[in-house]
Formats: sequence, structure tokens, C-alpha cells
Amino acid sequence: MNIKQVLSADDVRRATTRMAHEIIERNQGLDGVTLIGIQTGGVWLARALGDEIARLDHEIPVGSIDASLYRDDIGLRPVSPASVSDIDFDVDGSAIVLVDDVLYTGRTVRAALDALGDYGRPRTVQLAVMIDRGHRELPIRPDYVGKNLPTSADENVSVTSDGVVIS
Repeated sequence: MNIKQVLSADDVRRATTRMAHEIIERNQGLDGVTLIGIQTGGVWLARALGDEIARLDHEIPVGSIDASLYRDDIGLRPVSPASVSDIDFDVDGSAIVLVDDVLYTGRTVRAALDALGDYGRPRTVQLAVMIDRGHRELPIRPDYVGKNLPTSADENVSVTSDGVVIS
């Protein structure tokens, strides 16, 4: 198996800082802005974005959402029982930034949107991803992207705070 590192830990940190600036700018501040990481890969990134936003401006609510039971391919993928939703703030009227590590087909994001509906009706929902690898099956486009990374369908993309690896 050929493993290739495409982003280093510093690259991920810089992309996170840039995305935090973009979130503040696009929302004209942080009034009503919240971050929700999609389990499991988006949670660490949502926390990192939250930390960076707090460093730049002020702290905002950060939560997590488990969309596994809302997937349209639930019989084809394992459901992770350790993943839980943790949203301890009101989403009604909020500007929610959904956060995930990799955007691929768009099905996880669609499931997260369905799951989010159980918590209320946000004013807006934006999407932040570290890697957009293409291959969309649904009409979903991110608002904030760390890096566009064209890949083949048989490649695997792994994103952590230590970097991004394709295998």
C-alpha cells in the first residue's frame, strides 16, 4: 500500500486558522454562531476551530452530532455505538457551522442535516471541511475548505491534527 502525506501538522494548523478567520468574516462577527462537529472525524476539527476562534475573538459554543442513524446506507455501514450527539445549546435561530474532516459523497452531511433537525431550526447552516475530495453524489458544497484534494474513489483519506494522509 502506497501512503502519501499531503498535509503536515503545520499545514493543518494553518488551514484551521484560515478557516476560523473566514467563519468570522462571512458571519460578520460571531453573534449566534455555533460549531457542530460530525462524529467522528469532524469533532476534533470543530474543537480546533473553536479554540482558534476563541483565540482570535471570543469563545463560541461547540458541540457534536452523531448522524449514523440518519444515513441512507445504514445497512451497508457499521454504526458506531460510542458516537453520541452533544449539543447543549439552543440551535433555533443560530448560525450553525457543521464541521467534518473529509467531504466525499455528501451523504454524511445530508444525514447530519437530518439529525440537526431534531434539535431545532437554525437560521443558517454552513459547512466546513478540512478536505474536499470530490466525487459528490448529492448537491452539497462546503462553505469553508482547508484543501481541495482530488482523489480516486479507491483511495482512502485520513485527516488528523498531525496531518493528512492518502493511502
